[in-house]
Amino acid sequence: MPFWWPLIVLAFAYAICKFLLMLIPPNVPSIDVDASDVLAHGKDTEENSFIYIPPRGRSQQSDKKVQCYEPATMKYLGYFPALSPSEVKERVTLSRKAQKTWAQSSFKLRRQFLRILLKYIIEHQELICEVSSRDTGKTMVDASLGEIMTTCEKITWLLSEGERWLKPEHRSSGRAMLHKVSRVEYHPLGVIGAIVPWNYPFHNIFNPMLAAVFSGNGIVIKVSEHASWSGCFYFRIIQAALAAVGAPENLVDVITGFGETGEALVSSVDKMIFVGSTAVGKMIMRNAAETLTPVTLELGGKDAFIVCEDADISHVAQVAVRGTLQSSGQNCAGAERFYVHKDIYSAFVTQVTKIVKSVSAGPPLSGRYDMGAICLQEHSENLQSLVNDALDKGAEIAVRGSFGHLGEDAVDQYFPPTVLINVNHSMLIMKEEAFGPIMPIMQFSTDEEAIKLANDSRYALGCAVFSGSKHRAKQIASQIQCGVAAINDFASNYMCQSLPFGGVKDSGFGRFAGIEGLRACCLVKSVVEDRFWPLIKTKIPKPIQYPVAENAFEFQEALVETLYGLNIWDRLRSLIDVLKFLTDQSSHVSRSRKSH
Repeated sequence: MPFWWPLIVLAFAYAICKFLLMLIPPNVPSIDVDASDVLAHGKDTEENSFIYIPPRGRSQQSDKKVQCYEPATMKYLGYFPALSPSEVKERVTLSRKAQKTWAQSSFKLRRQFLRILLKYIIEHQELICEVSSRDTGKTMVDASLGEIMTTCEKITWLLSEGERWLKPEHRSSGRAMLHKVSRVEYHPLGVIGAIVPWNYPFHNIFNPMLAAVFSGNGIVIKVSEHASWSGCFYFRIIQAALAAVGAPENLVDVITGFGETGEALVSSVDKMIFVGSTAVGKMIMRNAAETLTPVTLELGGKDAFIVCEDADISHVAQVAVRGTLQSSGQNCAGAERFYVHKDIYSAFVTQVTKIVKSVSAGPPLSGRYDMGAICLQEHSENLQSLVNDALDKGAEIAVRGSFGHLGEDAVDQYFPPTVLINVNHSMLIMKEEAFGPIMPIMQFSTDEEAIKLANDSRYALGCAVFSGSKHRAKQIASQIQCGVAAINDFASNYMCQSLPFGGVKDSGFGRFAGIEGLRACCLVKSVVEDRFWPLIKTKIPKPIQYPVAENAFEFQEALVETLYGLNIWDRLRSLIDVLKFLTDQSSHVSRSRKSH
């Protein structure tokens, strides 16, 4: 019998056993989260039974309360406290105390925490999406795509690979330190701070929380004043899952408030993650500089969407409209600049026009609309000003979508999907982040022109390139300055949670998600130790021991060439010189001792 036959049998048996074990469902406990007060079909209380009319031209910043309402109907949802700086620091202190215990927890326990969350999310998809829809105005489908799927993918990736990327990683020790073992260790930083926006209230909380907690940190998250109602409900889910695994209380916290609250968080934590506008990101960075707090900034985007003449027009048109209207259009920067080859420009505009004509905006929970409401107060006016600027400079409206029945109390919280043609880079719509359902489409003649146009922006978050030639699309994308690129697709990167996410230029720096984002929550520590201790230890050569010998530098020259010379003969020759120096020095020392 060949010697390798038993090995094949053992390998096959191992594979069968592993497959059978996969069929056994893990023992994951269920958690109970009270949702009676957030269900849309629940009974209205006296407090939230009226339509909220926000004061126009004035923000809530001076208030002590964060007022919450449905942007689609302006129905009042209640309020949360705007925490003072001292209250924020107290919350961080409590999280830091809990983190010291959690840092000693096993990866097995952390994975169980993730499984409990995953089980709850899968079993309560409709509830989570409904809460997101009510608080931001996005449709249920967009909530599922942007909130549920991305979060489940993140959890699944952490369960599969998270521990692997946080274990000590061995590195080469180099020629001079062959007798050493070198490695990189990843230790928790302490308490991570996160300030997250309103566009994906569920995923924006879970994304930094999952990475922070799995890597052994505590985290305090300030949710947007425009999505505090949903954020505080989602926090209950996290609390219940942590309690189910016996995690220390206060390890994770969600806080509400305005600018003052966020500033206090920046100055209190060990690492800051900010997702939001470029202007606020610069303020975060200035404040973090006072305490030398490391920051990750994921800021504005103005993603280029390039369509070559050999692309599948009908398919790309569908993707383009989805890219613009993603998360109800207003809730994601998405694709904001469209560059289409001149040979297919008219055909592409025709296809897009046809699709947009079928799109309508209206109350998202009705289930009959492709778009929801504008979440930010008065943002529709800002979007219209961008359109007006483009029209004044020669652009034309190819098509605008329609509104459904909005109701008398909508208070101008909607904006129709709008396609602009004949645009150019003198127009604000091609320069400023719109954050709305507007498609400005511009022509290009050559690949070089498309690349130049795409790079002519202060934003550099992502891009999408479409071509019948995969090689051509890759070549174009490789020359675009951005942190995220999709070939013949749009925004697929975010569903690959092993990949880092972030931009350059005014779109920020640092990365979250993926291996880089997970390790960014860690103190990265380099460790060197003796390989064969105590048999072999580092010993300082005699010529450079204090007091150094007269020929110490000549010895160093020979040692350097021995280790790093470009050819073997020079290195061997230098090795002989090194040995001579050591022998001569030893003889010299011996003679000195005898003379005494």
